[in-house]
Amino acid sequence: MLYMSDIERRVLEKIDEAAIVKTASELIEIPSITGDESKAQRRIAKIMEGIGMEADVWEIDIPEVRKHPDFSMGVDRKEGLGVVGALRAGKGKSLILNGHIDVVSPGDEKNWSVPPWKGTVKDGMLYGRGSVDMKGGLSCAINAVKAVIDSGVPFKGNVFIESVVGEEDGGIGALATALRGYKADGAIVVEPTELKVAPTQAGSHVFKITVKGHSAHACVREEGVSALEKFMPIYNALMSLEKTRNAAVNDPLYSRYRLPIPLNLGVVKCGNWPSSVPEELVLEGRYGIGVDEDVSSAHRAFEKAVADAVASDAWLRGHPPIVEWRGGQFTPVRTPTDHPIVKMVADAYEDTTGSPAVYEGMTYGSDMRHIVRVGKTPSVLFGPGDVRLCHRPDEHLPISELVTATKTLARAILRFCK
Repeated sequence: MLYMSDIERRVLEKIDEAAIVKTASELIEIPSITGDESKAQRRIAKIMEGIGMEADVWEIDIPEVRKHPDFSMGVDRKEGLGVVGALRAGKGKSLILNGHIDVVSPGDEKNWSVPPWKGTVKDGMLYGRGSVDMKGGLSCAINAVKAVIDSGVPFKGNVFIESVVGEEDGGIGALATALRGYKADGAIVVEPTELKVAPTQAGSHVFKITVKGHSAHACVREEGVSALEKFMPIYNALMSLEKTRNAAVNDPLYSRYRLPIPLNLGVVKCGNWPSSVPEELVLEGRYGIGVDEDVSSAHRAFEKAVADAVASDAWLRGHPPIVEWRGGQFTPVRTPTDHPIVKMVADAYEDTTGSPAVYEGMTYGSDMRHIVRVGKTPSVLFGPGDVRLCHRPDEHLPISELVTATKTLARAILRFCK
């Protein structure tokens, strides 16, 4: 049987589906590709003020944040704005609702059936770049707090909505927000989890490998050394490493994934002319790291796999490839499943839907690590949408999930902030 107190009933009656879609659509319509988020940040600050929150807006001191050991950034940005909305109501517990405003490029817009920079409603779905990742989740957080304010119910705690930049390339916004002093008794990161309760996130570190060859005219290609051909034993070694590492993962929160810590080769640049033997290959990729795995040990396993491949080839031994760790470095993190913030979100979801909460670990990296590690705030991932539908054309999510997430967050605020 669903539980609902009178106070919760009053708050949930203030949640408006149309308003949730409107807020999300308004944010979708402001392009905020990683590194260029300031316009969207200023708008969301106005939205926060419009519902009755205090808005803290500041220019991130990038050189200062860069000094922190957890700093990583893959985009050469000129500026970044931090935005935190606050509802301060008393001396009860405090709760952070965190979401990132930056999105990835829509790519070739011809591949979309709808305009990427417009919130389009079709067949019960909301489409647009960022609808899933994660302007939809930010809209849920805003509308959950708005419902609490509009209901006028007694409220003793403090709620903060963090809208952060730069999550996609390393999390400078969340790190800067934690360094500004924002921490709480608990946090919910509204990443797309399909409304599953996720107390863990795997790690992912970006790497770069440079392989040298020796150029020659293609008509006498055997007199050159192809960097592409010399990369192949390294490729095979990395694919074997991925298989071995994933076979060793034995965490029930990742039981449905064949590759809970995938190794992805994302960008390959090779050669400079069709009729020339390629003299250099540069690869950039993403290396998955297990939730409880030591990062240094994971790096060593990767570097050893490359070194073993190099040792088997005379050219590579004489011209060893360069391995670099650069760009986004997402450290894994875990909050115990029985922690109050995790159980509270699960209970709030169950009382909202009448269905048992599903616990699952997320295979992607997120800003949860900065909130836990730097902000010293126990955290959980919970939000609408499926990660499989973001970073691709026609990104979309069910409007019903937006509503369910908003109701769950509203209950969480009331129950946690006492």
